[in-house]
Amino acid sequence: MYRFKVFIKSHLKKTIVLFIVLITYYFCLSKQIFKDPTATVITSNSNELIGALIADDGQWRFPQTDSIPEKFKTCILQFEDDYFYKHPGFNPISIFKALKQNISSGKVKRGGSTITQQVIRLSRKGQKRTYLEKLKELVLATRLEFRHSKEDILNLYVSHAPFGGNVVGVDAASWRYFNRNASDLSWAESATLAVLPNAPSLIYPGKNQERLLKKRNRLLKKLFYNGTIDKLTYQLSISEGLPQKPYPLPQIAPHLLQKITKKQKGKHVKTTLDIALQEQSNTIVKQHYNQLKQNEIYNISVLVLDVKSREVLTYIGNSPTDKAHQNQVDIIDKPRSTGSILKPFLFASMLDAGDLLPNTLVPDIPTQFGNYQPENFNKEYDGTVSASKALSRSLNVPAVRMLKDFGLDRFYQYLKQLKLKDLKYNANHYGLSLVLGGAESNLWDLCKSYAAMASTLNHFNENSSQYYTKEFTEPIITDTVPVDFGKLSQEKTIFDAASTYLTFESMKQVNRPEEDYSWEFYNSSQDIAWKTGTSFGFRDAWAIGTTSDYVVGVWVGNADGEGRPGLVGVQTAAPILFDVFDLLPKSEWFAKPYDEMLEVKICTKSGYRASSICDEISPEFIQLAGQKTAPCPFHKLVRLDTSGRYQVNSSCEDISNIKAQAWFSLPPLQAYYYKSKNPFYAALPPFRNDCVESSSTSMEFIYPSQQSTIFLPKDFDGKANDLILRVAHSKPELELFWYVDTKYVGSTKDIHDMAISPQPGEHIITVVDALGNELKHKITISE
Repeated sequence: MYRFKVFIKSHLKKTIVLFIVLITYYFCLSKQIFKDPTATVITSNSNELIGALIADDGQWRFPQTDSIPEKFKTCILQFEDDYFYKHPGFNPISIFKALKQNISSGKVKRGGSTITQQVIRLSRKGQKRTYLEKLKELVLATRLEFRHSKEDILNLYVSHAPFGGNVVGVDAASWRYFNRNASDLSWAESATLAVLPNAPSLIYPGKNQERLLKKRNRLLKKLFYNGTIDKLTYQLSISEGLPQKPYPLPQIAPHLLQKITKKQKGKHVKTTLDIALQEQSNTIVKQHYNQLKQNEIYNISVLVLDVKSREVLTYIGNSPTDKAHQNQVDIIDKPRSTGSILKPFLFASMLDAGDLLPNTLVPDIPTQFGNYQPENFNKEYDGTVSASKALSRSLNVPAVRMLKDFGLDRFYQYLKQLKLKDLKYNANHYGLSLVLGGAESNLWDLCKSYAAMASTLNHFNENSSQYYTKEFTEPIITDTVPVDFGKLSQEKTIFDAASTYLTFESMKQVNRPEEDYSWEFYNSSQDIAWKTGTSFGFRDAWAIGTTSDYVVGVWVGNADGEGRPGLVGVQTAAPILFDVFDLLPKSEWFAKPYDEMLEVKICTKSGYRASSICDEISPEFIQLAGQKTAPCPFHKLVRLDTSGRYQVNSSCEDISNIKAQAWFSLPPLQAYYYKSKNPFYAALPPFRNDCVESSSTSMEFIYPSQQSTIFLPKDFDGKANDLILRVAHSKPELELFWYVDTKYVGSTKDIHDMAISPQPGEHIITVVDALGNELKHKITISE
């Protein structure tokens, strides 16, 4: 130590100079030697290229590779730098030979650079090839060798070497010239790329083919002579042709590429997409697009999720249409009118809250709430229909009446828990039309909700009847961190397992498109819980389905919102849905969550819990919350005479001759429509004439509805047609008396239709039955 201090004092100037030199040498090379922009590259879950966006400087420069295919690595080292793993960044022998040749020729003919020196030269763009510049490269090359491993330096070189035109790096070159991954190249193809950085201009299509062929074959011969390849491989390799033109890079998921570029521009991103499924789905979309565009329907989007991993397997943001029809718009995350696609959520909400059983009858009759008058798609009514069939048939009127009974705010709170981001306003803004398309949502949010419901069932049955706290989470689209389902809990997240299962059971019964109509008779078919939706004005067609393993969502329409005749969910979106499901492995149907269910006696005719007088009873499993639902209100005990044709009571018949019988009886308006679809429905028998009636009666207007405005068409002679008034009565045999604005206009019996010729303006229609019961409606006749 003492001698060292003495040496420094006696050689102070030299020590300072040496220190400065060392510091300068240490900092002479910047930490990031390449700052060029790179292309955004996305790959599938199996690391196959599915799309790339060119770098900002117009170069096909992929992000730096972290692995080099062995064939190309061997070729580039044999061609560029045999002693790469032995030299310290420069090769003195090569430099001496190059210097000797250049001096003898009087000009620079040979560089003698190592791969390390070439990395430095590539990073110092535009520098003239002078001896001074060579000296700088040599110094920087040694510094690079100190800082990086040989593998890192080689990666830098093959990632930034020029390969002709605007192609930089071996990964981009492999796709541009051979249309595949560098790891899949043959020896001849690898050799072709290995000779290009030395003379990148040789690759221009149709030019320099002979020179390029000679350089490649010389390299192949070298590989043969040094034993890297055998004779047969050599002969086959030299017989291979050269690339004739650049290939376009794959664009298998262009809209996903756009989406990822917004947040990870210039990165290499491994996605969760299944490339085979993506390509096959692309083909299906293209086929349907070619058909639909004949009807001026131009846009389609498809999303496929893996229920168990919540990974996105297919992402098709739009159909292969043109710029005039918004082909760049990614519709998967764009808000669109939902149509009927939210109906399953209402059904599940009512089951979960214990306000409904799956087959409970709900009214399907002409309905008006203020100025809002919902109608079924077919403009017909069933009178009453089970809630399950109302869902599977997508009937609008029962859905709106169910929402009214359940409560708009209650349903809205369920939807908010689903985190549908396009549900931006309060419940009153949407009103009762919320369940029929009055709100907007997007394919991403809807598919993730269906996937979460399916996953709830799977996890409940797999984890001793427990729920995950983060079941309703976002799907994942990049291969980074697996989805976090949270912790196991006894408490449900949103919907309990039984309500979800019963909802899916109802959705399984939805009538499939014509080509899949008899699906249940084929062994290859699988059970799918699915739902369609069609927005007002035929602007949006939806179809979303789920199995225990996969969710498929489809939207069809025009990105600019133009409606088209025939743009209906079951006709346009559903066929695509089932074509995509046919690509997926068959799934087992969901296991029944018995721990959240209870077997009870159900009235077969009404779907309510059976009362003591229900005549047909069957055991069914219902959700636990369904225990609080009311017993059947439609069965009543009626007393008949011995013939069974008339109702009687003690005022007209001896008690010993009266027999009691359970009778299924609907309210008059429901009965009016119900019996047209159910010919075996029997109305209550009338009371015998000698009896004093004690039971209550009821009547309802069939047409017109309360507060309605009516336009009466005119005949050719200019006279307005009559208005036909129609009433349903619980005792149709009674006589009804009709009044318009207190003016008596006539009476009816059995069939209660009355024709009137009202003047334009407001009118009060009054109907009085023979027992004094009165019914009034206010209407307006428009000119």
